[in-house]
Amino acid sequence: MKLLLQACLFLILGGLAAWLVQEDSGYAFLSWGNWSVEMSLAMLLILAAVGVGLLYYLLRFLFGLIRLPRSIAAWRHRLQRRRARSTLTQGLVELAEGHWQQAEKLLTRHAPVSDTPLINYLSAAQAAQRQGRHERRDAYIRLAHRHMPTADVAVSLTQAELQIAHQQFEQALATLRHLRGLAPRHAYVLRLLAGLYQQLGDWEQLRKLLPELRKSKVDTPEKLAELEVLVYRSLLQDAARSMEISRLDSVWQKMPRSLHQAPDIVAEYVTRLHQRQRDEEAEQLLRSTLKKYWSEELVALYGLLDVVEPPAALTHAEHWLQEHELNPTLLLTLGRLSLRAQLWGKARSYLEAAIRSGAGMAASRELGQLLDHLGEADAAMSVYRHAVMDQSGPPLIALPEHIRSRNMNDAEAVHEEPDLMDLSGVVLDKPSA
Repeated sequence: MKLLLQACLFLILGGLAAWLVQEDSGYAFLSWGNWSVEMSLAMLLILAAVGVGLLYYLLRFLFGLIRLPRSIAAWRHRLQRRRARSTLTQGLVELAEGHWQQAEKLLTRHAPVSDTPLINYLSAAQAAQRQGRHERRDAYIRLAHRHMPTADVAVSLTQAELQIAHQQFEQALATLRHLRGLAPRHAYVLRLLAGLYQQLGDWEQLRKLLPELRKSKVDTPEKLAELEVLVYRSLLQDAARSMEISRLDSVWQKMPRSLHQAPDIVAEYVTRLHQRQRDEEAEQLLRSTLKKYWSEELVALYGLLDVVEPPAALTHAEHWLQEHELNPTLLLTLGRLSLRAQLWGKARSYLEAAIRSGAGMAASRELGQLLDHLGEADAAMSVYRHAVMDQSGPPLIALPEHIRSRNMNDAEAVHEEPDLMDLSGVVLDKPSA
């Protein structure tokens, strides 16, 4: 395009010069010492133009020779960049296909001269991680940071992800804490940190992180609410295992008031109170919670409490029959409360109803024990037998309708009794007949 414009310019200037010469060629006289030259002015101008042109191209040629080494270097650099882009593409394809060793070689071959060294080194770090080469992985991470210090967040995020993937939790925690200092409200950093605390079981640190998770909208409100329940339930479990007696109540008092009515949290707290023989407190909490939220888990716990006045607890629980008449969990709870109140007939009725409703083995055990203590051994055995037969499992082996061992003795007598061997392989004496 540039050459075409130059040609057009020359044609225009040539045409203009020809028109001027045709109109009036002019006269020029040049003298220098004993030399003199006479010619037309048009010819002089033409020669001057040709001379300037020759001088221009001569100077351009000379400057080109001077800049030749630099031009060659620039050409080689462009060639290297093209090769780097090509090998980067090939390396990413190999990485996606799972050829880790080949991907690492391609990604690092021209990484120093690549337009995107960050991508080269971070991808090479992933390939090294897949091969279990953690020293090389860390080296590539350092090279990525050296080539692009401004991408500290991206580099450190990749490093943390790789460390977590290889279960290097302590190193990942240090990396994420460094990242949190660089980007305190980075949503993905907070999400990784929350997941790491969960894997480490560091529920106290995760509790402190919950407000920031909400501010940064790391997840949906429903997911964050589930995480909050998990955190405080785990804190209650840790407190129950602690030697500090007051720690359980401290966790309960510090948690948000909204969680004091959450069924999962209440169930955990009541379970721990029951373990510490604080059943009266547990009963009051269960009663207030079940007024607002129906939970079969809480109803089942209500029947396990050793309260001071079982008849009062039974009377209160019987009010729930109005809305949950055939609920097997409620019927089992009523049966257990009747047993504590020593109302044997009522207990038997509730437990039988619970079994009919599908309460399962727990109700059968309670009813079988009651019948056994009432002197109804056959009825108790029948309850136990049906409970065992109702359990799920592979189909039983089919047997004849009647099996009489006496009739089988004669048929089996012809078989020789095998030698009995102890664990060391020594043959033992056969038992005497």
